[in-house]
Amino acid sequence: MSTLQSKTIVVVGGSSGIGFAVALAALQSLARVVIIATSSSERVSNAVERLRSRKLPGEVRGEVLDATDAVAVKEFALRIGVVDHIAWTSGDVSPGLVDGDLSKLDTSAAFAVRFWGPFILAQNVKFHPGGSLTLTSGILDIKPLPGRSVPAGVVAGIEGLTKGLAVDLAPVRVNLVGPGAIKTELWDKFPPAALEKMLEDLHKARLLQRIGRTDEIAEAYIFLMKCGYITGQRINVDGGVF
Repeated sequence: MSTLQSKTIVVVGGSSGIGFAVALAALQSLARVVIIATSSSERVSNAVERLRSRKLPGEVRGEVLDATDAVAVKEFALRIGVVDHIAWTSGDVSPGLVDGDLSKLDTSAAFAVRFWGPFILAQNVKFHPGGSLTLTSGILDIKPLPGRSVPAGVVAGIEGLTKGLAVDLAPVRVNLVGPGAIKTELWDKFPPAALEKMLEDLHKARLLQRIGRTDEIAEAYIFLMKCGYITGQRINVDGGVF
């Protein structure tokens, strides 16, 4: 298995949650440059400062990117130059969001970030030999929940995109991580009572009887970057949901 030493890693959505954990794991794996990108300049600056405060080897850079803007994504691809690995983690949706809460605009925006964003980036970015692109979906397509048909459809589309890009971009490797319930900052938005009930239900639905940590799922992204003989595949990190 190859290493990430001296590699350039890009994490789209790397200012918080899963993306931040992936950026940190890349630095801990001795990546030479880690570029994090998100839509808020304040969040980018804060994340860069937090990563640099770890005093790990490697350079950390931040980029402001509106992942719903096709032109901005193309320009971003030109700015970052030739890279080794990209993890697209942008596009987190509130765990409690249901179809009734979603407008057509919400759905289009979610699809733009999770589907069209990585597609456009893949068409315009240049990779070093051995490079990879890792997308992010979820598990709603294999374990649908009541009232979540639209998010389930988005997730299913991302898996199809992953396989298609793996064919089109070869020998660049393209894979997918399907997170289950992972504790991120999004969970802090829930009222304590509602969160307690939600966690109880989530624990019961998993073989491991708990939700996951961001450092745990970050390892899946790092594995997919390092393993040179895997492409067009999906890894679900969900604590055992069938």
